[in-house]
Amino acid sequence: MTTATHLSKDSVREHILATGQRIMASKGYSAVGLNEILKDAGVPKGSFYHYFGSKDAYGVALLEAYFADYLADLDATLSQPNSNMAQRLMHYWQQWQATQSFQDCQGKCLAVKLGAEVADLSENMRLALKQGTAGIVKRLSAAIEAGVAEGSLKINNTPTHVAESLYQLWLGASVMVKIVRNKQPFESAMQLTQQSLNITP
Repeated sequence: MTTATHLSKDSVREHILATGQRIMASKGYSAVGLNEILKDAGVPKGSFYHYFGSKDAYGVALLEAYFADYLADLDATLSQPNSNMAQRLMHYWQQWQATQSFQDCQGKCLAVKLGAEVADLSENMRLALKQGTAGIVKRLSAAIEAGVAEGSLKINNTPTHVAESLYQLWLGASVMVKIVRNKQPFESAMQLTQQSLNITP
């Protein structure tokens, strides 16, 4: 447990979000109560309601923070120097395998963990998920288009369609990895990804 006593106001909010992200990535949204998050974060309940009006509002903020960090990491991956776009995209999916597995993901697999659950519980959280995943697909689409232009990959459909299909493929593989408790679904997803982009392993 990390106490928030000596943190600034903005840092306290971020600390509460980071704590909830880590716990909910392991247990899910419904199974985690505010008391568990606040106890682990070392924050009184009054402070929580100063930053978030409800658990639903907290869930939205949690997803927004998660996707902001995710998209920043994705932007960094897709702009790596000394590599072509096909190599950058492969690195992205290699990172996916390393961080979205059935083992402890330390909060990095939040969209996979909460997606199906909260989409039926909260319209606001569903919209936050929709906006966040749309941002990922948009970046992947632009990267695929750039890869085609530079000649490092080839596709048989529009960049947007391929990006959507691949993102959905990897989301599904992430769920299957949790079910079968091994990484075979990721290996299959990688093979299909390479085939879709005409990239030689």
